[in-house]
Amino acid sequence: MKNEKGFSLIELLIVVAIIGIIAAIAVPNLLKSRQAANEASAISSVRTVGTAQATYQSTLGLGKDFATGLVILQGAGFCDTVLGSGTKSGYSFTCIGVTASATLPSYFDTTAAPLSTGTFGTANKYLYSNETFVIYANPASAGGIGFAPAPPGNRTPTTGTPIQ
Repeated sequence: MKNEKGFSLIELLIVVAIIGIIAAIAVPNLLKSRQAANEASAISSVRTVGTAQATYQSTLGLGKDFATGLVILQGAGFCDTVLGSGTKSGYSFTCIGVTASATLPSYFDTTAAPLSTGTFGTANKYLYSNETFVIYANPASAGGIGFAPAPPGNRTPTTGTPIQ
């Protein structure tokens, strides 16, 4: 028995405990990194929708009308199929465009809402943009309601911080 080589149970338990401690330190940072990547992707996607709306207005909208939704932008080839489906990188995207009338010009509202929030969620910021092409962020902890579309007379949302 004295010549047997190997690890004792105590040694194995110590190694497992060390691995558990390292994992407990690394996992929260990994989750925060994933959330930051999802938020950066969503900001880029909201900007892409704004650019697609501007292109649509100047070409197919005959210089006055924006597209009424993501499906129209996707069908015209101005955004990819993933963004056109409305879900990308842990976010749900909506874009609602209103065509010009006799009293109001055409406008659109783009919102991006995280699919889940919190420590283990996909992201923690709601995003909003419109034809001013300013992107606003609203933290999920501020009521968790995201953004209500800005009224036609005032195109600045009442909550949120401009980020770009």
